[in-house]
Amino acid sequence: MDISFEKVFSLSKALDILLNEDTERDIFIEPPYPHVDTDGDSADEDGSGLVDNLSSRQLLANAEIRFHNNERLGVNYEDLDSQHNISQVHTTRKISSTVGPNQLSDKYKKWMSTRIKSKREPCWIKEADFDIEKTSVFPKPDYSKYQNMSVIEIFENFIDDEIIQHFVAETKNYALFLNCPDPNITANEIRCFLAILYASSYNDLPSKRHYWDNGDDMKNIAVSQSMRRDRFLQICRFFHCTNNTEINQNDKGWKIRPFIEMMKKRCVNNFVPEEHLAYDESMVKYFGRHTCKQFIRGKAIRFGYKIWCLNSKNGYLVNFDLYQGKNLKSNSDYEKLFSKAASPFLVLLDEIPDDKRELNYNIYMDNLFSSPALFSFLRFRGYSAIGTIRDNKIPKNCPLTNKTVFKNKNHGYFETAMERKDGLLYLRWMDNAVVTMISSSCGSQNVGQVKRFSQKEKRNVLVPRPKLIAKYNTYMGGTDQMDQNIACHRVGIRGKKWYWP
Repeated sequence: MDISFEKVFSLSKALDILLNEDTERDIFIEPPYPHVDTDGDSADEDGSGLVDNLSSRQLLANAEIRFHNNERLGVNYEDLDSQHNISQVHTTRKISSTVGPNQLSDKYKKWMSTRIKSKREPCWIKEADFDIEKTSVFPKPDYSKYQNMSVIEIFENFIDDEIIQHFVAETKNYALFLNCPDPNITANEIRCFLAILYASSYNDLPSKRHYWDNGDDMKNIAVSQSMRRDRFLQICRFFHCTNNTEINQNDKGWKIRPFIEMMKKRCVNNFVPEEHLAYDESMVKYFGRHTCKQFIRGKAIRFGYKIWCLNSKNGYLVNFDLYQGKNLKSNSDYEKLFSKAASPFLVLLDEIPDDKRELNYNIYMDNLFSSPALFSFLRFRGYSAIGTIRDNKIPKNCPLTNKTVFKNKNHGYFETAMERKDGLLYLRWMDNAVVTMISSSCGSQNVGQVKRFSQKEKRNVLVPRPKLIAKYNTYMGGTDQMDQNIACHRVGIRGKKWYWP
């Protein structure tokens, strides 16, 4: 592959490369930098998602290509040792990444440094399995603190007086910033304002004004008697989360950053440790124009903001962050070894307090994040991990049957292989499609059964299902459960500011 490298590897350059290459590849695009520093109203839907509709700023955004042979172009890291066996990396430019507030301990740094410089070849054991599933003593979740609390008291553990006073102060500052008279908004009015927003989640009307309409089929008595319409519209106009005079040019989400950080702190502090955690992406619906807006084909919400989420099984949000390309808390060591997609997960994990972070969690993730290096590192830190994995992340000499050949196997057929040095198990199972898994603790022992429709017999039949698959299906849905909970009570009152959703 003959490619002339430039100092800046843009999306436009990446598209030119892909048009000339006939090979399997993925492309990773960073959101472009904003061209305005205000919270101006968003425009109509801009038809994103197609290459022909990309704007000039999107075409100039940074990009990274990953080919099927694990070669990567456009990596934003400092020079790496091209001899190590994790991935072959071509560096096109250098960016000074900042390390997050939680510095890596010396033992973790030593492990990562050794892994990068390692030249070892994987050692495989075909048809291997974990003799005994790795077990750990995990404390039983203790919810006694919340047992006698009312719904309002639990809610105020998250939206407390500090956040309310923050809204009051910044809303006042924004009115003065616009050279408008001081609206004299009080804390109780902000609480009432938020309550009306929550009421709109289950009593949705065509517009915010209809809650004060005189029609019997429109007017909401509780809303109209708690706050006057014009006062509500005034608060809507000035409602703000940050000081407009304190702009962070490197943060695309600076308009809501203080509120995000306060909510992250409260989510972590109120987290009651549970053994099983799922890491996945969540989408916040948005059709306007903003540099952080994403398009993900096949998702229930295709257009919007992407949020990295760490959830418990029942959907509790342990920690999160807004995806904006180059993360302000990015850790260059993580990005070098585990890729851009997986690095935010480790940063979120490091933000959990020591007394909770040092427990032996079981972590589940999909093939966007899973890699041998990441699972080996989690195992070294005392965590168990299970996830699906892409073919281009599996070591080349893995003895599992080729995916194309494996498609001809019967329903329920599976194969395993273990990499002896890392202690990681790879499993390939024939479901309706080929499923490939990676695990650091749980294997295929205690094979169960699951119903599948047989095209040959034209009826439902029972097929074998390894325990690894069953466990993944049981605990991976935490983020999806959170999305379902939110969808049932999504705020119905809409605004034109990009941060309103």
